[in-house]
Amino acid sequence: MARRTDPFAIELTPELIVRAYRAGIFPMAEDATDTDIFWVSPDMRGIIPLDGFHASKSLRKTMRKSGWDIRVDTDWDGVIEGCATVGEDRDTTWINATIRSVYGELFARGVAHTVEVWDGDDLIGGLYGLAIGAAFFGESMFHRRTDASKMAMAHLVDRLNAGGFELLDTQFLTEHLASLGGIEITRADYEDRLVRATAQDADWHAWDRK
Repeated sequence: MARRTDPFAIELTPELIVRAYRAGIFPMAEDATDTDIFWVSPDMRGIIPLDGFHASKSLRKTMRKSGWDIRVDTDWDGVIEGCATVGEDRDTTWINATIRSVYGELFARGVAHTVEVWDGDDLIGGLYGLAIGAAFFGESMFHRRTDASKMAMAHLVDRLNAGGFELLDTQFLTEHLASLGGIEITRADYEDRLVRATAQDADWHAWDRK
């Protein structure tokens, strides 16, 4: 179960979001049309150990032969739209207009980032999240082709390792994330790791200079 507060009237700002993540909580909405925000702190937290990412044979084959391109931080609107769109992999979304707006501001400030998978001019998958200290907080991912979101995650892990990150938070553990090496840890364990990671510096752009 997850510890959750009731919705309350408070302005959701970029500064508040960063403080919340440093404290181990994050905002969600019931669905895209709901104007209320509630705060969540899962009893069991999902993470992907940065030395424990698992790429299946099919994913490795896709990465070698697809011809798809990985781009970073080039299409915020496209990624957030993909993550917020109801489709075969989700029948609802917690990304409402307020979350879109505030996280868009965090993207403009260089705190939120995207990893995008492109087939020519078509955005076919990707993910977004926040980089705070040496922690990366994965928010959501999507795919329009098989393995596209997994390819985005594979690049994310490589990029985080190159930049000296220590923690990849996935909030919850899904079957999809477990197949990539995701695990669950207790809230207490997560908070210990969180304090250490956010007290350190990391470099999101180190991969680009390789």
